[in-house]
Amino acid sequence: MNIKKVIALGIILGFQNMMAQELISPKKAIELTLEHNYGIQISNQAVEIAKNNSSILNSGFLPTVTGNAGGTYNLDDTVAEFADGRITSLNGAESSRYNASLNLNYTLFDGLGRHYNYKQLKEQYNLSELEARATIENTIIELFSTYYNVAQLSENLEALEETKAISKDRLARSEYQFKYGQNTKLVVLNAQVDINNDSINIINTKQQLNNAKRDLNFILGNKLPSNYNVDTNLDIKIIDNKNQLLESSKFRNTALLQTDKAILINQLSLKANKSGFLPTVGLTGTYGWNKNNNNAASFLDVSTNTGLSGGINLSWNLFDGGSTITKVKNAKLNIETQKLEKERILYDIDRNFNNAWDDYSNKLLIFQIQEDNIKTAQSNFERTQEKFKIGQVNSIEFRQAQLNLLNAELSQTQAKYNAKLSELLVLQLSGELLNSEF
Repeated sequence: MNIKKVIALGIILGFQNMMAQELISPKKAIELTLEHNYGIQISNQAVEIAKNNSSILNSGFLPTVTGNAGGTYNLDDTVAEFADGRITSLNGAESSRYNASLNLNYTLFDGLGRHYNYKQLKEQYNLSELEARATIENTIIELFSTYYNVAQLSENLEALEETKAISKDRLARSEYQFKYGQNTKLVVLNAQVDINNDSINIINTKQQLNNAKRDLNFILGNKLPSNYNVDTNLDIKIIDNKNQLLESSKFRNTALLQTDKAILINQLSLKANKSGFLPTVGLTGTYGWNKNNNNAASFLDVSTNTGLSGGINLSWNLFDGGSTITKVKNAKLNIETQKLEKERILYDIDRNFNNAWDDYSNKLLIFQIQEDNIKTAQSNFERTQEKFKIGQVNSIEFRQAQLNLLNAELSQTQAKYNAKLSELLVLQLSGELLNSEF
């Protein structure tokens, strides 16, 4: 098989391999993450638990109804003395008793403790939703950090393979020139060393790419095929509404919303604890049935009672050793602590947002500079390559131009994905991440 057929076959196989690899878009990656990511699934389960806890069935507002039933059998030796002097002696006298009842208990008033506890459960549910939202936001940042790492390594691998192809062409040219006495063996050896270095770089990058793909697949719940690619085309948005986003962060930032919810929960806890100073009024009711089968020594042979009874009771814990007072004091301190935490978070948001904004601006500028730099490096390499072909540039100078182009390509790729990730961080801090299009 001649060399042309080998090249043609390689191109066909490479094309088929590319066609076989599924392309995972950012939108598809988000869909898989939201549906299958383990951390998000766990947080969703926590939301469901909080939802169940906030139900009226867990509030204490509903009455309790219990059913009781029982039976007793007696076998007795009995001696009965009557008022008229008669004595009756029974051996093995049988008797039995049976009962059944339905009992109802209902708290009419407990100092409004149930009312505030029920409100707490509702707010705990809202807090769990915010915690799930925070998990989703952090997971999306982790997702794109890994997704863009895969994309960057994929582009790096392309650039390295192009570099190796150029090095192979240079080696072939050096061997041809050596054959006809136009250069020395040293030039050929240098070209071979450069190919070996290029091969080592490709091997290392392939390993890094495989590791990154496994990391991405894990975030997506291991739902990707073994052979897939990611989209290396991305749109870096130019964000120019800094003040608007900073203001939005003070109302939509997830950490801040969680703190507001924690303050409200502690305020309700304070009110619930204060209910311990008030009395409790309860209602009880019973519907019962009792049957007694008496032995021969009793006046009644069989007695059956069926009846309804009800009552109301009041209890007032006038002094509980000070536990209620302690709970109220601690609840007040918890509110103050949460208010301090909110103040800290506000300053933290302001600092983090400004840091993220400056980082985004700088990385966007670096990306623009790298785009210009790669044009210069490409132009320099092309001119150096032409001079190398006609012998005006030696192999060392050619290799340097080649490495300059490679480094410019790698730096431009890194700058592109760094700028995109810094953009996402700004959106996360402002609370707008989940409203963005990817």
